Amino acid sequence: MPTLLLVRHGRTDANATGLLAGWTEGVGLDDQGRAQARDLATRLAGLPIRLAAVSPLQRCQETADELYAAARAHNGGWGEARRVTVDAIGECHYGAWTGRPLAELAQEDLWRTVQDHPSRARFPASQEHASESIADLQHRAVAAVRDLDRLVEAEHGPDAVWLLVSHGDVIKAILADAAGSHLDLFQRFVVGPASLSVIRYTATRPFVIRLNDGGHDLSGLAPTHPKDETARGDAAVGGGTA
Repeated sequence: MPTLLLVRHGRTDANATGLLAGWTEGVGLDDQGRAQARDLATRLAGLPIRLAAVSPLQRCQETADELYAAARAHNGGWGEARRVTVDAIGECHYGAWTGRPLAELAQEDLWRTVQDHPSRARFPASQEHASESIADLQHRAVAAVRDLDRLVEAEHGPDAVWLLVSHGDVIKAILADAAGSHLDLFQRFVVGPASLSVIRYTATRPFVIRLNDGGHDLSGLAPTHPKDETARGDAAVGGGTA
């Protein structure tokens, strides 16, 4: 029952200008994105993180760099924790939509499917960019998270904390699965740049601990507190104390 910290990368020029970056090479953090990552890094620095799984794309790697730099600077931080690049948590393969303005894409028929029935949405093929469905994205991302969570527990025990640095749609798909929501509802989740969401998987069900957190104290996330009902896999009747 490790605790998973889901981090979206900081802002990029593509985010700021309304482009769908996808797997476009060379999309890194802008100045605001680096500042966002450093702010989150300060809050994460004192946590006993055992593993960081990072999307291969530049903006996620740069976000992870900021997190690791802060952890190394923190007395007793986790800056030497294992770091792995995981293709399966990379951005959605948007195919022919890659690199195009969102305002332009919003005029296409597929846009409404992506918004209202994402489980039926498959992005158009392209010679330059791979394409997939949103359902394919969720399947690969959730499978990777479950495998990594089991690995972390086997290596570091049930109270371990680990980190995933990925993309908005990827994290939304993982959160929808953890919340037991149909994929058609995944657009209801909001995942801002450099935001933190937290899941704890248990033998009976996942618990969504935090969602789109942009600036709260994180000290209560590790290790598990004795009074935390979710550590046993049970929901707190009446709402609990936290």
